[in-house]
Amino acid sequence: MLYFASLVPAYHLPHTTTSRPAARHRSCVRGDATLATTEITGRIFLKQRLLDAIAEFDEARERDGTVAVDFGVKGGELDEETRAPRNLAEGGFYAVSEDVGRAADKVLAAVDAITPFSPTPDPTRFFGTVEGASCPLHGAWGSVFTTAADATFSKDSKRGDARVGNLVDGVSGRVWNVIDFLPPDGATSPPVLEQFRVRLSATAVSPRRVSLIFRVLKARLTKFFFVPLFGRRLTLTLPVPGPFLTRILSFFTGKPVPTAYFDVLYLDADLRVHRTGQNATFVQRRPAWSS
Repeated sequence: MLYFASLVPAYHLPHTTTSRPAARHRSCVRGDATLATTEITGRIFLKQRLLDAIAEFDEARERDGTVAVDFGVKGGELDEETRAPRNLAEGGFYAVSEDVGRAADKVLAAVDAITPFSPTPDPTRFFGTVEGASCPLHGAWGSVFTTAADATFSKDSKRGDARVGNLVDGVSGRVWNVIDFLPPDGATSPPVLEQFRVRLSATAVSPRRVSLIFRVLKARLTKFFFVPLFGRRLTLTLPVPGPFLTRILSFFTGKPVPTAYFDVLYLDADLRVHRTGQNATFVQRRPAWSS
């Protein structure tokens, strides 16, 4: 409304009763401007509160440790019954310490607070079309907080620490989940398993929801059966067994096959918050090099 109002010429009308609607119009414009300014100010405040809460969570983890998650059910990555990724908000953080648990709760409260202030009403606009590069989700994102066990890594676990993120191709409708494993402290060579990349087919099913189908997994190795590759890399491409195993379990248990998806809760130019069908929360930021 402000933009169009600025294009209207400022006619000077005589001082009659006909000027009152114009006065009311100016009052409405000023009111809308005040409301917009208040909303922007609130969004900036809530965004900073979320980022500060994440910084406090990181400090608590650095001091007390983090949830040590390894692959599979035995490693605490997957739920024993559903085979879905565990949600660490359900007691996982408090198992480390009271401070880590409370810090995680503070992050989740900040997520709930900022959700109504998302400036992007249609995050999936243009997704999966020739105009997909203009989709607000398109591009690279790096994880700064998550409650999903399968996206949680630590130097204290057997699988080691890692950087986690994803690449969203708004044109093709593909998403790559990327895990870059970090060498242990003091290591002089990269880890044997250097990178995981999981390709997913994605479909926008609503302005805020994206459904997912896991397709293939690519594992980049620096050694093959412990044989050095002398600086080269070997990439293995494997089918993702999850959907098949889920269907088998569904057949024998009678439970419906769960649909993988995420809902975008908040999205602006450099911050993205979404929640999965397993109620896991992700907070992601644009890497500096992607801007």
